[in-house]
Amino acid sequence: MEMDRKSWILVTGGAGLIGSAIVYHLNQMGFENIVVVDHLGEGEKWQNLRALRFADYFEKDSGFYEELINGVYDQVYPFQAIFHLGNCSDTTEPDASYLMDNNFLCGKMLADYAMRRGIRMVYASSAATYGDGEVGFRDDESQVPSLRPLNKYGYSKQLFDQYLLQRGWLSGEQEGGASFVGVKYSNVFGPNEYHKGKMRSMLLRCFEQISQAGEVKLFRSYRPEYGDGEQVRDFLYVKDAAKMTVFFMTEAGRAATGLFNIGYGSTRTWNDLARAMFAAMDRPVKIQYIDMPEELKARYQYYTCLEMEKLRRAGYRETPMTLEEAAREYVAYLQKGAHLGDEHLLPHA
Repeated sequence: MEMDRKSWILVTGGAGLIGSAIVYHLNQMGFENIVVVDHLGEGEKWQNLRALRFADYFEKDSGFYEELINGVYDQVYPFQAIFHLGNCSDTTEPDASYLMDNNFLCGKMLADYAMRRGIRMVYASSAATYGDGEVGFRDDESQVPSLRPLNKYGYSKQLFDQYLLQRGWLSGEQEGGASFVGVKYSNVFGPNEYHKGKMRSMLLRCFEQISQAGEVKLFRSYRPEYGDGEQVRDFLYVKDAAKMTVFFMTEAGRAATGLFNIGYGSTRTWNDLARAMFAAMDRPVKIQYIDMPEELKARYQYYTCLEMEKLRRAGYRETPMTLEEAAREYVAYLQKGAHLGDEHLLPHA
């Protein structure tokens, strides 16, 4: 089914970092028939929504999911697309049962609903499924059984990928019109992550540290092939992550199914990241290297880089912002206390 601006879209986790960026990008494309599901709690997460345009909001524990699959909203909200970002994204979450309920069971409910209604569903998998990267960072469905995540969070994501693969639901459009895409995000940063606490990006932490103390603290390296701060990651600005994700709902991307990496596709060091933030804030570079916690040493990743050829073959053509470009824009948001949709507050507006 083709999407037009009157189409109804469900975005779970729509107040989160990536979810709110997806709603923002959909708004930029003219979509406003959007239903957002999230858990706002007592914090300031609600601010991520106030400049966005959507038709309705539900708390995730309000019974919405049960009502949805029972057909309560079939006439009110005839959804044509689902973006499922409503997961626990804390890679250090200790409660595996909570992760199974939040990241696996909820995903199964929505996938079964999408199958019965013939709906396109794009959901958040994770680069955490790749574990230590021993078998690479290739978004190949045949590779999934050989992946060994390093933490409970990564395993909860792996389990949902396997659930869909075992049923053949990631292998193309299904009978009735349903189709599925799992997107594997890596090191996404940008506006609307104020609420993430210990899971906020290192760029936001750098901004805080530079503002408060004029220096940035990075972990020392414990492997001889990497200097201090020279461990590498694949960093991606959240606006680009949203564009790549929404691509799978466009005419150009709707034929694609399966698992796709969502990243920049090349590595940068933690030192590069810190220097980009010092430059964006017009402050002198001052980096201090600190000891890594003992419990982290055994499972710390020194190298992450997602292979992006599959997304390009699917038809995505845009070039993401460089780390330096994104840092400058992100600092403009941070210095104004702005959120996505608050462009009028920024210096370049």
